Amino acid sequence: MGLMLQSLCGLAVIPFIAWLLSERRNALPASYAVKFTAGGIALQFIIAGLFILLPQLGIVFDLLASAVIALQTATGTGMKFLFGYLAGGPTPFTVTDPGKGFVLALQALPIIVMMSVLARLLYHWGILQKIVGSLAWLLGRSMGVSGPVGTVAAANVFVGMVDAPILVRPYLAAASRGGLFAMMTTGMATVAGTVMALYATFMEPVLAGAAGHILLASVMSAPAALVIARLMVPWADDESDDSTTDIDEAFRSRTVMEAIATGTTDGVRLVVSVAAMLVVMVALVALVDMALAAATSPFGATLSAQQIFGWLMTPLALLTGIPWSEAFQAGQLIGVKTVLNELLAYLQLASTGATDLSDRSRLILTYALCGFANFGSLGIMTGGLLALCPDRRADILSLGPRSLVSGLLATLMTGAVIGAMTPP
Repeated sequence: MGLMLQSLCGLAVIPFIAWLLSERRNALPASYAVKFTAGGIALQFIIAGLFILLPQLGIVFDLLASAVIALQTATGTGMKFLFGYLAGGPTPFTVTDPGKGFVLALQALPIIVMMSVLARLLYHWGILQKIVGSLAWLLGRSMGVSGPVGTVAAANVFVGMVDAPILVRPYLAAASRGGLFAMMTTGMATVAGTVMALYATFMEPVLAGAAGHILLASVMSAPAALVIARLMVPWADDESDDSTTDIDEAFRSRTVMEAIATGTTDGVRLVVSVAAMLVVMVALVALVDMALAAATSPFGATLSAQQIFGWLMTPLALLTGIPWSEAFQAGQLIGVKTVLNELLAYLQLASTGATDLSDRSRLILTYALCGFANFGSLGIMTGGLLALCPDRRADILSLGPRSLVSGLLATLMTGAVIGAMTPP
């Protein structure tokens, strides 16, 4: 019970931190800020409660897990046809250590291509628009956000942080500074459907129903992002409306084959980008560790980048409801996610032993790590928005670093909600 109360305290402290970082603290009356924040947190609890507390809806998690397995199998079949034993096919030699036969680039990352194709097909058939529209309507009715902001917030749950703003490209130039920041924050606080299956692949061995949890985390973080964004860069009530937003034609495909071809091309670009980013980030960490070791070894000490992450992020881990004995380990993972990327953080979380993290802490971190808030993603989002709307260059560049902080706070809020609902 004490740890659940710790999570509840975190739900009060995290929005307060966002308010302290606000551009205009006086723009929102205190009573309204509290009401808006409480409404967003309540919506998070409702969304989580529907899927976690109602056993009847547990089938959704099972279906998503089955869907991920099916995608893995289908993708693996294509990769084995192309790359043979390098992708997990039969080997022409005797394997002496099967545990070392896993090749990340060929046996895990390609699922991104399949997810990219499926996303394009679902848009071509009009299915994903209805899902996005329903979630946007829910956010608009419950939190009073405008049609374009609600659409981008909902779309970010399923598509990337650059693809989502494309859907409302005509509205970007006229969006308020607060509305633009809300769009950027939701992009940093959620993950795209193209990588959800990849993260679930890593987490499933240590967390049953990982695919459902990761999807739920991304959905829950949308209202959290809107709360944090409004506290940090407020917008006026008259900037919110109930207008609907039509999807920009640039995202549509004329035929099924065009959707498949476009999705494949986009997916391959994303796989190459992810693979290159992993190589660079792991190499940079190794270089930093070497430099730290060289600087501290004469004094008989050992220091690593992860240790620094742990010290800096331990207070944030405590806010989500993680016990003190595990907060340093959790802080390291939050630091890896923020400074490097969430993929590396999930890989490390999946390999963390049961003696280091309890099942409850592992569950909280699964939700708290589920967001694109890192420096690499900041560059991707900033570049994409500048290409879409060069007229807003000054606003985009000034709001970019703030969106990294707001996206991190939003995912921590989601982790705290799960912590408040999960007994030790």
